[in-house]
Amino acid sequence: MAGPDGARELRIGFIPLVDCTPLVVAHERGFAAAEGLRLNLVRETSWANIRDRLVLGHFDAAHMLAPMPVSANLRIGSLHTPMSVPLVLNLGGNAITASTALWAEMKAAAGGELSGTDPRGMGEALAAVVRARSAAGRPPPTIGMVHPFSAHNYELRYWLAAAGVDPDEDVRLVVVPPPFMADAMAAGQVDAFCVGEPWNSLAVEAGVGRIITTKAALWRQGPEKVLSVRADWAEQAPETLAALLRALVKAAAWAEDAANREELAALLADPRYLGVDAGIIGRALSHRLVLERGGEPVEVADFLLFERSAATFPWQSHALWIYSQMVRWGQTAETAENQDRARRTYRPDIYRRVLGPEGVALPNASMKVEGALKAPTPVASSTGRMVLGPDGFFDGLEFDPDDVERYIAGFAIHKRNA
Repeated sequence: MAGPDGARELRIGFIPLVDCTPLVVAHERGFAAAEGLRLNLVRETSWANIRDRLVLGHFDAAHMLAPMPVSANLRIGSLHTPMSVPLVLNLGGNAITASTALWAEMKAAAGGELSGTDPRGMGEALAAVVRARSAAGRPPPTIGMVHPFSAHNYELRYWLAAAGVDPDEDVRLVVVPPPFMADAMAAGQVDAFCVGEPWNSLAVEAGVGRIITTKAALWRQGPEKVLSVRADWAEQAPETLAALLRALVKAAAWAEDAANREELAALLADPRYLGVDAGIIGRALSHRLVLERGGEPVEVADFLLFERSAATFPWQSHALWIYSQMVRWGQTAETAENQDRARRTYRPDIYRRVLGPEGVALPNASMKVEGALKAPTPVASSTGRMVLGPDGFFDGLEFDPDDVERYIAGFAIHKRNA
């Protein structure tokens, strides 16, 4: 629908997180208006609301968890309709935070020598706590995550299982909306959680939690939020979608520029968006997190990327890794049809068709072996100037999208075919 100024109005749902940045910047900095669009950004609390309102046509597009459109196309979960992902909004941006009480238990289990954010050391300490609680007849730790079809769920499970902790048997995983995480920890409802920023830093600042590791440490440059649209809408409104993609890519580039961080933090701090102190928001944008209240900031490489390293490109290997975890944890069956449905959810063809003429660098491939890049690596592209960053998993494993079955079969802890 066109507004009074003739601009095409788009209603887009988002959750108050730092990674909604490209949408906010596209609206506030005029990139959408320059494309003839007026963005009506609608703040929601839960991911279930975001999904349902997109399915029901209340939204034209949505800031969405990277696995959620895949689950919709696999017809698992509740409401679903075919969805498309023509663009990724960010890589990284999550962290895992333990309550101060759990952190004290973990430090004691590690002999008092625990520090930093190393996933292996943190996982071993948590595993020791799990065993000690079980031996003493105490309840297992309760860990919050934002949705069953979220990167948070799969990151937690990947990390716990690598430490020998069965996420379905040895701990209790519960769903908590992102804005309520710090409150849930303060109320003693969860012992730890995995969520995007700024909610980890707010728990730290409130003195109720300690950041113990990050998404970037678990899977460097892993996908987090995507732009999701209904597949039928993408077919019916290709020019409007193209205008939105052009605006978002320009917004992502603006947000990635360190010179704009202070202004960006102030934009996000507005009560219409995050309603959080700009100084807290600035930690994620600067890749420098304060792990515990009163501590010095710690550099986290590639903590949150919007545009660098082809961050906006919808790699189909990302979609297939997500599918591999859905199979691993018994959420869907392992079939050739399901694998193809998952892969085709991400739409590099739309991205290339729209952004190629704009001079955006396009990788020649749509899939890559995830975890194989150990250092910044030039790759073949449309412009010859694309460099991808390190993308390793903390356990050194690699994901070959051409051999998904072998990858899934290699995990000792799983619920595959359960």
